[in-house]
Amino acid sequence: MMVGIIGKYRPFCFHHLYKTIKSNRFSSKAGELKRTCLYDFHVAEGAKIVPFAGWEMPVQYKSGIIKEHLHVRKEVGIFDVSHMLQTRVDGKDRKKFMESLVVLDVEDLKPNQGSLTVFTNEKGGIIDDLIVSNTSEGYLYVVSNAGCADKDMAHMKAKEAEFQKNGLDVKLTTIETALLAVQGPSMKKVLQPGLDFDLNSLPFMTTISAKVFGAEGCRVTRCGYTGEDGVEISIPSNCAVDVLSSLMSSPKAPVQLIGLGARDSLRLEAGLCLYGNDIDETTTPVEANLTWLVSKGRRAKADFPGAEIILQQIKSKPTKRRVGFTSTGIPVRGHAKIYSQDGKELIGEVTSGCPSPSLNINVSMGYVKTAYAKNGTKVKIEVRQKMIDADVTKLPFVPSNYFIPS
Repeated sequence: MMVGIIGKYRPFCFHHLYKTIKSNRFSSKAGELKRTCLYDFHVAEGAKIVPFAGWEMPVQYKSGIIKEHLHVRKEVGIFDVSHMLQTRVDGKDRKKFMESLVVLDVEDLKPNQGSLTVFTNEKGGIIDDLIVSNTSEGYLYVVSNAGCADKDMAHMKAKEAEFQKNGLDVKLTTIETALLAVQGPSMKKVLQPGLDFDLNSLPFMTTISAKVFGAEGCRVTRCGYTGEDGVEISIPSNCAVDVLSSLMSSPKAPVQLIGLGARDSLRLEAGLCLYGNDIDETTTPVEANLTWLVSKGRRAKADFPGAEIILQQIKSKPTKRRVGFTSTGIPVRGHAKIYSQDGKELIGEVTSGCPSPSLNINVSMGYVKTAYAKNGTKVKIEVRQKMIDADVTKLPFVPSNYFIPS
């Protein structure tokens, strides 16, 4: 089945997505694959199912990847992201615990405020990217990538054991709920009627415990992976189908289910990283153009993993940088080599690329030597033994529409 799907959709250049799907790190034998509680719902809606991060997940539905992508940009789409790792961190030392793992100033987070951050190793490399929220209920709510779930949990558990051994109070609990991402400019129209609070009171990167279409015990977080206004909703598994059905039948705006294919092209247009492609344990936040994740307070304390290397790179600049590229003609794919404009000097490598459904040009990102990272720099990218002209382009490719009240 995978060969057929890859062959059919490769012309739309989701090469990096399917490379991820086929890799041992993200895939499992058929008998070992898990299913979300919405699996049957997806099948009934005509989803094409593929193995991804150890799960059977929808890659697309009947309308196809391009239409799904454009629908999210124009209206609203729903992604089942229940495969992602959700973790609750309790205990009076929970903030100190999380700060021992990430570059975020967790102590500075206000109640119900969250932030993107990264786990780093002692060399400054990125173990994974994640969102940490400081809930008003007295615990941290953490969401990290499905493909890194086992690694992330082992990493956190080892630190938990260390803290407990030293008499510190921290406890990790895996949250076993469904997780839906509702994304697009019409998100508020379809979701607000089912909420017990006003979405205008929930800015980007804030979270709240809520009732959603009658389902108790949900958590709504204003965030997403598309660049559009949106939320992620953690829902008790026994209520997930009812909540999804209520959203799908909304009279306020047309709602569509969206698969992994469009999720990938949407995040790329939004200039967002895919772990394992654009960031990994060999890249630092500074090299990845994510220096803003390193909080000023943490820079002053210099007490996070890899601080010495990361802070030195902030001060003196790294040797390489993640940048965006635009081009025309043959689509640029991951692992394509990047050269100087005259084609003589190898300066980097592409990590992700696809034709942009929104812009009708090819967009990609990758790492180049810092001297070539300035926006507007002309480069050559080798694709199928041909040299393609490309421009270093400011990220994101498509303007973000996050809800940030003025």
